[in-house]
Amino acid sequence: MAHLLHIDSSIRGEESVSRKLTARAAEAWRAAHPEGTVTYRDLARNPVPHLGEAGNTARMVPPAQHTDAQAAAWARMEELIGEIKAADTVLLGLPLYNYGPPSEVKAWVDHLIVPGLAFDPETARGLLGDRELIVLASRGGGYGPGTPREGWDHAEPWLPHGLSLTGLEPRVITAELTLAPQNPAMADLIPLFEQSLATAEKEIDALWVPAAA
Repeated sequence: MAHLLHIDSSIRGEESVSRKLTARAAEAWRAAHPEGTVTYRDLARNPVPHLGEAGNTARMVPPAQHTDAQAAAWARMEELIGEIKAADTVLLGLPLYNYGPPSEVKAWVDHLIVPGLAFDPETARGLLGDRELIVLASRGGGYGPGTPREGWDHAEPWLPHGLSLTGLEPRVITAELTLAPQNPAMADLIPLFEQSLATAEKEIDALWVPAAA
């Protein structure tokens, strides 16, 4: 039975574009997998703590020798990695904050870099790569080639590198200029936002073929 892991990270609630995109993708996935199951994690409303010293050392010490703090951190890493291993598809909402990923996403990724669980410590072969990772990204401005802030998006380029040891290879679908409808100074960019959003939605709708009725 197919299984989906759906992860949101936006702090903007109902106004969030990335949440709307992940919801659309989850709906499309369910249409293609009517018997499938879903696990949902909201990193904004229930954030994963920073890795911290206990989490870092827990990866280097045999579990039988863990302190209480290390054992708690290890259990959290096992839980997060277990959610990915149980999934055939992972959906991740990735908004852009202060030109980088949400700190909650960074903390989530840090908990995945665990030898023996997410990658082979001897060969460095990723152990999570046999599933699809669809990233639904949103950016309030425009950071593409030729724009005044070209290259200022440090979330989307970082993620494949951050996950590289695990074998996960993200496919990114992006909607940009999402602040245009709310910011009077960006009013002339609303048509470009609408075009970007429509393109992202079309790409989402083509990800999976709905099951026959």
